[in-house]
Amino acid sequence: MTPSLDPAAATGQVTVVVATRNRCGELMRSLAHHHDPVVVVDNASADGSPENVAERFPDVTLVRSDVNLGACARNVGVERVRSPYVAFADDDSWWAPGSTAAGARLFDAHPRLGVVVAGVLVGPQARPDGFNDVLAGSPIPARPDLPGTPVLGFLACAAMVRVDAFRAVGGFDRLIHFGGEEAKLAMDLDDAGWAIQYVPDLVVHHHPSSVRPTAAAQDRRGVRNSLLTHVMRRPWPRVARCLGTSLVQLPYGPVGVLAALPRVLAALRERSPVSSAVESRLRLLEGSERRPQPGRSVRLPEPTTRTGDA
Repeated sequence: MTPSLDPAAATGQVTVVVATRNRCGELMRSLAHHHDPVVVVDNASADGSPENVAERFPDVTLVRSDVNLGACARNVGVERVRSPYVAFADDDSWWAPGSTAAGARLFDAHPRLGVVVAGVLVGPQARPDGFNDVLAGSPIPARPDLPGTPVLGFLACAAMVRVDAFRAVGGFDRLIHFGGEEAKLAMDLDDAGWAIQYVPDLVVHHHPSSVRPTAAAQDRRGVRNSLLTHVMRRPWPRVARCLGTSLVQLPYGPVGVLAALPRVLAALRERSPVSSAVESRLRLLEGSERRPQPGRSVRLPEPTTRTGDA
């Protein structure tokens, strides 16, 4: 069962990188929809996922990890590719035919474009994800020399990246593991001068898996990772604001803050606040959030797809 190739695959421009953990059924379904070469990084699944990939999709490059690497499994996948661009997908999502080829053309035409963010359609009904509107409403001033809408965040499963840019900033961060892992990467890419643009003509299909952490676990993890990201990249007053909001306003805030404590020293060692220009854009986004929802803003998105727990 080998997916057919689209024009981007035929020219070696795009590779799809999928991180997965214990979602064999969803993974088998999604792999049948991909149109580009695929690298699957398995995060120590115990449900037969890697064996099924090897048997049913022999053309897929399979990387088995003995431990759950979290989002950093995507870094491992990117290291295996030879194409200039990578389209990330989760084990319950896939790119619509032609979207990766269109993304590759955008990268070719715009050398400072670091990330192209697609629109997401959910389920068999292809319902637009509400996060599409959040991205489309980004208040960051548009650049006439770039396609789409400038943003400072994205869902990893709906993002294509320029491999050189991704590698140069170090990819996803090991301390974040899963949950809002895109936020720090977006800041690092923007700080390095790479543009992140939402282009809704590109489409990702997401059929949400039933295998996922509880909402409470996701909220706790979101608080933890938001605080760690702030410690690593935001000025101290913003770190204090994030801490105060977490402790006072969020239902699982105190538990999330406690979960962050064992990683704070490591976060401090990685501390390198973003430039004033990036910080200004972050504050512009914060000022535009009428009803802040942890992890669902352009600034700090919480992925709607899950490939493991931290």
